[in-house]
Amino acid sequence: MKKILSKDGTSLAFDQYGTGPAVILVGGAFQHRAIDSGMAKLAALLAPHFTVLHYDRRGRGDSGDTLPYAIQCEIEDLDALLQEVGGSAYVFGMSSGAVLALRAAAGGLAIKKLALYEAPFHSGGDEDRQRAANYTRQLTALLAEGRKGDAAAFARQYFGMPAEMVAGMRQMPMWSLFEAVAPTLAYDNAIMGDGSVPVALLVSVTTPTLVMDGGASPAFMHLAAQSITSSLPNARHRRLPEQTHNVDPEVLAPVLAEFFAG
Repeated sequence: MKKILSKDGTSLAFDQYGTGPAVILVGGAFQHRAIDSGMAKLAALLAPHFTVLHYDRRGRGDSGDTLPYAIQCEIEDLDALLQEVGGSAYVFGMSSGAVLALRAAAGGLAIKKLALYEAPFHSGGDEDRQRAANYTRQLTALLAEGRKGDAAAFARQYFGMPAEMVAGMRQMPMWSLFEAVAPTLAYDNAIMGDGSVPVALLVSVTTPTLVMDGGASPAFMHLAAQSITSSLPNARHRRLPEQTHNVDPEVLAPVLAEFFAG
């Protein structure tokens, strides 16, 4: 594990793998080094060709946190990692981490190429907007009451996990790791905005971008990927057959390697 300081003095922990051009991995909700075996495996698979940084976003794992939260601080975190590897790098963002990576690119960070997997935007319809607003309201209330376990469980169900599966997870020893990062669910929620595709933001992102989704994922993920691709000036879309939101690193790694090295 290595550590660097972000612009506001927050300590950021990361693991570094391999040699070659730099790739930074940006996780989504809940994801951090202590529980994110998929991202760690992805880093190891990319390591023969790239220098890969897998970091704990602020408020998670071995990284620090500085309140009040601001999206700009997370963008500055990513910039600190870019400076650590020479000022520019390839970036892969997963789920809400893909949205953070998009916001960083729109903010002018030196991202050579951007790869995104299933940024979880909804259709933009009134029903979806209302559902997202209800999630924000209930999540905010749970966290304000200090009910981190309930907040984590509520988010899991909102993300699509059946209630009985969430109840089973709460009995497992590793559940404490999810509770510990529950406050950062508010960070991801802020990054997502109202949950619809931010077209006005995306049209300013000229970074070469690969937008990916899974062939076995829900239809709204396909629609989101298509909308992102059509909104970005320099993007192409690729669907990974038989994959879901829990994408297999063995399938994802060669796609990323081809895109970044191409």
